[in-house]
Amino acid sequence: MITNQTASATADIHDIKPPIEISNGWEWLWWTIGALLAATLLLLAWRYLLNRVTRASITPPVPAHIRAKQKLEEALALIAQPKPFVIAVSDTARMYLEERFDFRAPERTTEEFLLELGSTDLLLAEQKESLGNFLASCDLVKFAKYEPRETELRGLHGSAVKLVEETEPVEAKAEGGNQESGNEQPKELVNRKS
Repeated sequence: MITNQTASATADIHDIKPPIEISNGWEWLWWTIGALLAATLLLLAWRYLLNRVTRASITPPVPAHIRAKQKLEEALALIAQPKPFVIAVSDTARMYLEERFDFRAPERTTEEFLLELGSTDLLLAEQKESLGNFLASCDLVKFAKYEPRETELRGLHGSAVKLVEETEPVEAKAEGGNQESGNEQPKELVNRKS
């Protein structure tokens, strides 16, 4: 039989404790190297992103008249399809006027657009009339299902190109021959008639 004395002696016995790690003295060096490596990677990533943003902001924007001429040239690929062609040409002309003169054009109906344009001095009277005829012809194709011939479509394209050429900013005659960005208000209207 187990006596109370033996029971208390067995209760005093505890399990073995796990081994204790003893640092070797070089552990702090590995942590420091890891922290420096992480800081270097973060710095390199930050510099890479900063260079990309700076490079993108340095690139000058393409002037409105050059972009409009490019889009009008691209629209010629659609000349066999009257409606998409006319939409591309009229949208390009409206977007050009918006960018060039800071004039809200694309969201308005043709009548609203021409009414507001009539009260400004952004274009000459002859240019306003030509633009009105151009937009009315485009609306016939877009909304009245008029099917013009290729010669008529080329005439609409020519009207849009003429509008851009007549209203593009005057080239700076400075030593560098730089052009204005295309987004400034014109100091004077240029009426270049062919």
